[in-house]
Amino acid sequence: MDVLPLVALVAGSAAIAGAARRTSVPAPLLLVAAGLIAAYLPGVPDYTLHPQVVLPLVLPPLLYTSAVDASYLDLRANARPVALLSVGYVLFATLAVGYLAYLLVPDLPLTAALVLGAVVAPPDAVAATAIARKLGLPHRITTILQGESLVNDATAITAYKVALGAAVGTGASWGGGMREFLLASGGGVLVGLVLMVPLHWLRTHLREALLQNTLSLLIPFVAYALAEQFGASGVLAVVVVALYLGHHNTQVDFATRLQEHAVWKMVAFVLESAVFALIGLQVPFVLRGLGQYGVGEACLYATGVFAAVVLARFVWVYPATFLPRLLSERIRRREPDTDWRAPVIVGWAGMRGVVSMAIAFSIPLRVHDGSPFPGRNLVLFLTFTTVIGTLVIQGLTLPPLIRLLRLPPRDVQAETLAEAQAQSEASRAAEQRLNELLADERNALPQPLADRLRTVLERRRNSVWERLGGVNEATGESADATYTRLSRTVIEIERSVFVELRDQRSIDDEMMRTLLRRLDLEEAAAYREGGAD
Repeated sequence: MDVLPLVALVAGSAAIAGAARRTSVPAPLLLVAAGLIAAYLPGVPDYTLHPQVVLPLVLPPLLYTSAVDASYLDLRANARPVALLSVGYVLFATLAVGYLAYLLVPDLPLTAALVLGAVVAPPDAVAATAIARKLGLPHRITTILQGESLVNDATAITAYKVALGAAVGTGASWGGGMREFLLASGGGVLVGLVLMVPLHWLRTHLREALLQNTLSLLIPFVAYALAEQFGASGVLAVVVVALYLGHHNTQVDFATRLQEHAVWKMVAFVLESAVFALIGLQVPFVLRGLGQYGVGEACLYATGVFAAVVLARFVWVYPATFLPRLLSERIRRREPDTDWRAPVIVGWAGMRGVVSMAIAFSIPLRVHDGSPFPGRNLVLFLTFTTVIGTLVIQGLTLPPLIRLLRLPPRDVQAETLAEAQAQSEASRAAEQRLNELLADERNALPQPLADRLRTVLERRRNSVWERLGGVNEATGESADATYTRLSRTVIEIERSVFVELRDQRSIDDEMMRTLLRRLDLEEAAAYREGGAD
């Protein structure tokens, strides 16, 4: 196997994603654009999305990283809008887009059109969360989009299997399709429920951080594969396990959490970058497969399908937002601030992505009787153009749309105040317990060490309050920012001395690494106290 193209893909996409962080354009858009350009550069090999790779090997870790960082409590509080989008909307879009494509494209059977509808129905988990984070959307909208993207893939894949069964002639009925959907979704949730407790027990009882993080890397693949083995939804199994483990992550030791955060952040960065670049790189393969359809004719169909996808989302989002409010006084009391602007953002934020492309590539070449799958190449093309269209058009216009609608931004002052109050409460409880422990002669410490423990608590308690205070007129920094900057400066001086002593052979490399590790932990603590991520 030639690994050079794979290395080039990962290195190139990572470089572009890194460069995107210096711009106001979300990384997924730059990566797709770069892939489109690179696809026609001489010497660039053909990169084909293999569903056997994307669905079992790329999708589980991406879902896991999103779900483990999601708030179970926030998702539970917004279960109604999340369910209406992740289940109701996906099924509605499958039928609506499929039927409109059937009316638009001559000679395309309804069953094949419904396959297309299921393929393009789910908004992408990575695109939704990446762009929502970049734009700083209000917390509730971000939660709803994130929750939708965690579950909708399971709905779409199940709907795709039902539509595909009808298209290839293996037989499918509405009753059978509904039964398959319930079994797949219920089975996926059940597998997740069965796995989550023993996996959490294993994580908390492994004593080595390296072993715990190795287990963490395996969890999404194990959950996905086991659920699929029983004909259940691997997507839902991964999401259920990840939500449980994320909610109970505080029960794992600090070393595991530090390593796990760094490892999964790197994994998510590499995979997200690569999959969006891969979408753009598909254009030659898709265009070559058009066959009997001319480019102009196919583009006309693509415009119609794209419009149907966008329109269907708004047709669903507005009634799903306001009808429950009209019918329930309890919902009106619980969500008093909902107005027409939030559904506009949710409706326009339905970018499609790699899951749609991977499902489309899994469409078989032939149906049950051996004849070619009707319109397969056109379905691939329409999926590709829909993904590109939603990412580029909606992704580029979403920031100005948010500015135009003047959505209330996140209240940073209120969030900082809540953080400061929580830190004060925790520090007071810790200080009370510390005084009780130090009063016991078995815990006797020299006064400087006891004072140091109290100073650390006081520092943590004051650091967040200082962010709310005034700034230094000369530097524009808060006292907390100045403290962090000076702490890191003196640590850097110590670090340079350790390196110099190693070079002079006053200490060996092993001792230097031990001393540097201690400084690294102190610098990380100062970095976190300064409010950085």
